[in-house]
Amino acid sequence: MTAPQNSGKPRTSARHKARKHALDILFESDLRDVDPLVTLEEREAIDVTVRDLTSDIVKGVREHWGRVSDAVSERLADGWTLDRMPRVDRVIARIAAYELLFTTTEPNVVVSEAVALAAELSTDESPAFLNAVLSGMVNPRPSMKD
Repeated sequence: MTAPQNSGKPRTSARHKARKHALDILFESDLRDVDPLVTLEEREAIDVTVRDLTSDIVKGVREHWGRVSDAVSERLADGWTLDRMPRVDRVIARIAAYELLFTTTEPNVVVSEAVALAAELSTDESPAFLNAVLSGMVNPRPSMKD
């Protein structure tokens, strides 16, 4: 018996698809400069397949916006701000920061998913950049002041 052939489509888990859908909603909200909850409601009104995880991520990022944004900003190199990041990287970083800080998802899964999304949707440099930023959140360096 031979293994089924891959049709050329990447295999993605339901959780990966939910994260990607959350990224779409948060990206659209950022682009349109509207509250992510408004965009989520619009999507739910036209798409009954919005997964619970998608909704949880969008709501969680929105609820913890300041803390999530600060956590990412704290890990950026001097002279870099969230606004300087490509929009898609900024959204991916906020999703990952939310998951790292406010969920029980394993940190290695969060970082891996963020890097995979960046590889799929952003620049060639983005996966390594986000890996470094998010790894700094998982394993922060001791302060030089200590």
